[in-house]
Amino acid sequence: MSTTTAPPAAPSAARLPTASGLAFAGILRSEWIKLRTVRSTSWSYAIVVVISLGMAAIMSLALDLPGGADLPAALQTSFVVQASTFGVFFGQLVVAVLGVLVVSGEYSTGMIRSTLTAVPRRLPALWAKAAVLFTATVLVGSVANVGSFLVAAPILAGKGIHASLFDGAVIIPLLAGALYLALVAVFALGVGAILRSSAGGIAATLGMLLLLPIVLSMIPATWATDLMPYLISNAGAGMMASGGPAPAILEPWQALLVVLGWLVASLAGAALLLKRRDA
Repeated sequence: MSTTTAPPAAPSAARLPTASGLAFAGILRSEWIKLRTVRSTSWSYAIVVVISLGMAAIMSLALDLPGGADLPAALQTSFVVQASTFGVFFGQLVVAVLGVLVVSGEYSTGMIRSTLTAVPRRLPALWAKAAVLFTATVLVGSVANVGSFLVAAPILAGKGIHASLFDGAVIIPLLAGALYLALVAVFALGVGAILRSSAGGIAATLGMLLLLPIVLSMIPATWATDLMPYLISNAGAGMMASGGPAPAILEPWQALLVVLGWLVASLAGAALLLKRRDA
């Protein structure tokens, strides 16, 4: 007696792997899980908040402004904004390191092979990393800067200097500072993807943020002076300009375009090399 074996049912279309791997929403979810489950992420963001609050308190206490109540309202606002965003210049170093580690850590552990196997087109993985890192950093930066205002404002109010959080000249620079932190983090992500090394990526990124402005300032040439506003860290300061006593060379929107130019160059280089190199 013979038995007839039914042929196996064809897998449904929903179970078939696609040529492009995961859907982009799935890639975003995967990158979010990676970011939030790495211990360095929570530590880095906590340090950004603590530095911002601490620097705001220190700068507010250190400001010696006799007769502050007699200063023009615009100047009072400028002092409050400067105190509230002072921590951004230290926080950018922390998020830069985090941005490099987000991608270089995968190369050092070999996890990048699994990532690129799941996302064979490769570039969606890079865009997802950038989107998740940007969103998380801009949220943390906003909390840090608004918190810094809440620390600085009462201290400066005791010296006769007042400003409202809901004044456009205050809230816009605070949010611009958060945006700058997020852009620096993504810029560092691109550098990390280009160099594929934690040490090399951190050194290169911090060199561009810290060392390059110092080197150019030491060159006694007009071209070096002209280049200074277009460095990423100097342009970041321009994004937070609030119309203080020393007007910025670039308007805030122009400074934003400069920072975006650095970010686009970084991500373009990362995308090109990610497509061409082996994992």
